[in-house]
Amino acid sequence: MNWSDGESYIAIGIAAGLMRYFRRFLETEKRLPHWDRYLKQVWLAGLILMGLGGIFPDPWLIWFELIIIFAIVYTISQLYEFRPARTLLLALAPYAFILVVKDLLEHLAPKFYKANDDYIDATSTFAIIWLITFVVIANNQKKSLAKAQLEHEKELEKRRIIEAKKNELEFLVAERTAEITRQKEELEQTVTELKATQSQLVQSEKMASLGELTAGIAHEIQNPLNFVNNFSEVSIELIDELTEEQAKADRDHELEAELLTDLKQNLQKINHHGGRASSIVKGMLQHSRASNGQRELTDLNALADEYLRLAYHGLRAKDKTFNAVLKTDFDASLGQISMIPQDIGRVLLNLFTNAFYAVQQRQKQHPDLAYQPTVSISTRCDNSQAVIVVSDNGTGIPESVQQKIFQPFFTTKPTGEGTGLGLSLAYDIVTKGHGGTLEVESKEGEGTTFTITLPA
Repeated sequence: MNWSDGESYIAIGIAAGLMRYFRRFLETEKRLPHWDRYLKQVWLAGLILMGLGGIFPDPWLIWFELIIIFAIVYTISQLYEFRPARTLLLALAPYAFILVVKDLLEHLAPKFYKANDDYIDATSTFAIIWLITFVVIANNQKKSLAKAQLEHEKELEKRRIIEAKKNELEFLVAERTAEITRQKEELEQTVTELKATQSQLVQSEKMASLGELTAGIAHEIQNPLNFVNNFSEVSIELIDELTEEQAKADRDHELEAELLTDLKQNLQKINHHGGRASSIVKGMLQHSRASNGQRELTDLNALADEYLRLAYHGLRAKDKTFNAVLKTDFDASLGQISMIPQDIGRVLLNLFTNAFYAVQQRQKQHPDLAYQPTVSISTRCDNSQAVIVVSDNGTGIPESVQQKIFQPFFTTKPTGEGTGLGLSLAYDIVTKGHGGTLEVESKEGEGTTFTITLPA
């Protein structure tokens, strides 16, 4: 074999092309970058062997083929985990074996080679078909792996995105949780402060109610005390006259009897008005002390009448010019009702105070009109229920706010004149404390009516 027949160049070209295909198929530039540098120089080995073949008589093409086969087998062994590489090795093995044997027979046993030329060609054809078939299979495997790899990368990308979103959400959740926790703590602090403020306002409302009651009591108790003082003075004068009469030698027994009768009547009146004053003081003490929650049989009519007058005199103690008509219509058959008298007393006092305030404001708004402030109360028994109706002809309540008047801290009074807790406390006492109802009907500019029902 020499330079002139051109076979050497063809062999080098085929080897270079085949090696280029294997490099590209096996991706050696990426998978085996260090080994790939030597694979690129396979053609150089062919040229060297060509030069040696021109000097020595031995065939150099067989050595070149062995170098190519060795390079491919070594490359595949390095990429054994790559499935298409194993398939490619399986495809190449028969063809490489027959190719080497054929060249050896052609040079070492030319007679045998010529005698069996047909069989060798047929075997070579089969090896080529085998090579092509498995190269196609390897190529399909590579495509499948590439597709699987792409899907795997997409899945990894999805997982990475999901993980990033998860981390982001966890961060946002943690941040939001911290914010909610902070807001919760702030709300708890606010609620604590509101409860403290509410307790103070409730106490202020009770003290305001007690102030109204005290003013009424101070005015109301003055009447029986005046009677006690007056009758005491008259009684002293009667005793002096009786003493003088008894000192006389000629005593007038009829005058003495008359003086004793008058003295007894005075003492009875003193006792009556003293009892009246005592009952007022007792009522004040009952109202001022905290409720014990114990129900008692109570004369509702007497309780309502007493608190009506106390509320009226309480307002008159502040405004001597104020006068109002008090109307009562008590059902005598109502009898005694089981209730907590201190609590119901607070409810009635609050309603009466509001009623007197409303008629007083209407009188101030229209001083020139022939207007007579009037507050009325009536009681009756209706289907085993005690019904108390408190009404006035005052300013009335606007329809837009009637649904709010029982809400805590809501008031129609100017700032500083009401806490907004009176009706709220009254509503709770009636509905929650006694299982009754408290309703309101009002027309602005004409008056208001509150209706209480209590189980009798």
